[in-house]
Amino acid sequence: MSRTGAIRRLGLLLLIAISLTTFRAFQVSAQTKPAAPAAKGNAVAAKAVFTQKCIACHKADGSGGVKLTGNPTPNWKDPKTWADPKRKDVDAYLRNCIMNGVPKSGMVAWGKTGQLKPQQIEDMIAFIKTIKK
Repeated sequence: MSRTGAIRRLGLLLLIAISLTTFRAFQVSAQTKPAAPAAKGNAVAAKAVFTQKCIACHKADGSGGVKLTGNPTPNWKDPKTWADPKRKDVDAYLRNCIMNGVPKSGMVAWGKTGQLKPQQIEDMIAFIKTIKK
């Protein structure tokens, strides 16, 4: 076998090896599923929780106005409440309030204290958003 023939065969073997490696990497990446989007809440599931835990401060119709400490609870029926710039990302704002509480207004940290599970918080966010309609 000539030196040129050996180099060609070696080149061909390298090309095949690279092709197989690339193909295998493509197969693995195609099998890897992207992370599922965050679950949307179920407003119907949250109704009972709202009635049990939230109604004392936020009222049955969501109109709020109860002043426990410094600030009254929000009126979810008022369009001005929803237009407030601090609520631009409504889901994130509500998630933070429900999870961590709002000491200035007396809002309980329902998530942090373990009184509501993450899915229940997502459900509550969906429920609160139905009040504004």
